Amino acid sequence: MKSKPTTKSELRKRRHARVRALVKGTAERPRLAVFRSNRFVSAQLIDDTAGKTLAAAHGREFKGAQSAQAVAVGAAIAKKATAAGITAAVFDRGGYRYGGQVKALADAARGGGLTF
Repeated sequence: MKSKPTTKSELRKRRHARVRALVKGTAERPRLAVFRSNRFVSAQLIDDTAGKTLAAAHGREFKGAQSAQAVAVGAAIAKKATAAGITAAVFDRGGYRYGGQVKALADAARGGGLTF
């Protein structure tokens, strides 16, 4: 019998696996995957059928607090998506709670023209 996961990262990985079982990205509607570290937030638009990253943005490109980074990353990923001809995406919160940085990134991406 497997032991219960105890660390925060193990629990997040299990939540992410549950989300990923339902969320699939295609070329027309890629998956907008969010990752948070202790210092940065990043986002990628991923085509899961081809296994390719179509666009990416990282918080180290921007200065400021993490919430401000999240807004900047959301706007940047939306700009790169429109440049690549992508208007719709599937949101993958990566096992994180939908609030704070994740919500700020999603709202900024929506404001930039992405729909999900």
